[in-house]
Amino acid sequence: MQFLKQIVEYVDQNPEKASEQADSLTEGVRKSDQVTFNEVPGEHELSDLKEIFATWKPRLDFDKGGNQGAPKFPLPVGYEYLLQYYALTHDEDALKAVSVTLDQMANGGIYDQVGGGFARYSTDPIWKVPHFEKMLYDNAQLVSLYCHAYQVIGNETYHRVVKETLQFIEREMTDPSGGFYSSLDADSEGEEGKFYVWDEDEMDQILGADASLVRAFYHVTKEGNWEGSNILLRPDDPEEFARDHDLSVKELNEKITKANQKLLKARANRIRPGLDDKVLTGWNGLMLKGTVTAFQVFGDQEYLDVAIKNAQFILDIMKKDDGGLYRNYKDEKSSINGFLDDYAFVISGFLELYQATFEEQWLYEAKELMDYAIEHFYDAESGLFYYTSELDPALIARKMEITDNVIPASNSEMAKNLYMLGQYFYKDDYLGKARQMLHNVKSDALKNGPYYANWDVLLLWMVHPPYEVAIVGAEWKNILQKWNQRYLPFTFLSGGKSEGALELLQDKYVSGATMIYVCQDKVCLKPVETITEALAQMDD
Repeated sequence: MQFLKQIVEYVDQNPEKASEQADSLTEGVRKSDQVTFNEVPGEHELSDLKEIFATWKPRLDFDKGGNQGAPKFPLPVGYEYLLQYYALTHDEDALKAVSVTLDQMANGGIYDQVGGGFARYSTDPIWKVPHFEKMLYDNAQLVSLYCHAYQVIGNETYHRVVKETLQFIEREMTDPSGGFYSSLDADSEGEEGKFYVWDEDEMDQILGADASLVRAFYHVTKEGNWEGSNILLRPDDPEEFARDHDLSVKELNEKITKANQKLLKARANRIRPGLDDKVLTGWNGLMLKGTVTAFQVFGDQEYLDVAIKNAQFILDIMKKDDGGLYRNYKDEKSSINGFLDDYAFVISGFLELYQATFEEQWLYEAKELMDYAIEHFYDAESGLFYYTSELDPALIARKMEITDNVIPASNSEMAKNLYMLGQYFYKDDYLGKARQMLHNVKSDALKNGPYYANWDVLLLWMVHPPYEVAIVGAEWKNILQKWNQRYLPFTFLSGGKSEGALELLQDKYVSGATMIYVCQDKVCLKPVETITEALAQMDD
């Protein structure tokens, strides 16, 4: 209050100076994240990608994963980029950065070893002690990342993490309408983490004969490993642990699974952390994509059913009469006009859902949302999108999200969406916008690794243009399922039982056969009938 009184006095005594300072501050806010339209066309080379990793590499912790030091935040989009970079260059250090991070997170306290799902970040450099809050956006992106890493590495731990995390989302974060809730608090009964930690005596009572084995497995001691209680931590080498306890790995896993079921049942009787049950459209788009990716990689129909229900919820509840999106949903009400990230992540989710089902509805819904966003968010002068719609009340500045962080920037996601939709619909305008957006930020993208990682994925696509792969015929589902068992990030998929409406699919149906067409820049190679032949065409 004293400070506010001083401001009032200053304004009364110096009205002209106060007005000048206010104008200057307003102008500074408006220019703070302004990006210049770069009119000079640029080339994108493999050397750009190598420069990005060379600059990024010293920040990486190749022992414990993530970036060096503490706290450690999961930055999923950064590791998505490194996986794609590895797929292109076969740089083993890039793959190691991903695998070490995912291994250590899966074993650490940041992961809920009993109930699945990830906490927001680790307060230390070894993923041991989390800030216990669980966010939808983290878990959504980490599901996608662990799926993609499984395709590359084949580590069954990654499959388990995906399965358990999606079970957690279904059990604790899903509205009956099909929407996903936003977060769970860190605190219960006024103490952070109380819901998630364990005492030795409590575990003994719950687990009986297997208690000593499970306590040893999870590093549980009488004195506790954190503030007098125990955060559950898995051993780095479960095979060695199994040998030391005269068990096979299968027997050990069975015992730990049964123990987790008992612990989860007992934990359900505790006072729960607070639930933020509002539904945010953009975060739902991220979870939609994660659930679809899990279906693609593991083939579990339940994942696809959940994804389709969520996508339909977005159309039925979150889409406005004018074609735009609401931001929020709670107590059967939506009240806020959508922001750019709502469009960016829903479009991305719909694109992934199309590639999993070949239901063209999702592709056309994505295009409609893109056209709406261009009309109401796009700034031709900068070549980028504002975060708020021009239909919203004017603020002193319309900001633009440029840098990627724990959630990718809405502009980087929109640039990727434009590129994909441009390829699907043969729209040079979309492709031109995507290229211009990347060119505007490229100088920063080359120097700032994880904080421009989503832009760098688009740069990868520019260096190695993705293939458009069409699968047309009665057996498309079987072929697509086998295709998705491989990590093939440089492909945009389309097809179905018949040709459908897309221009790329015209004249692609062959009676009595299911054909695979490998295309690039609208030019298709000779159709083939096996994945092996199609991959050989892509390798040529």
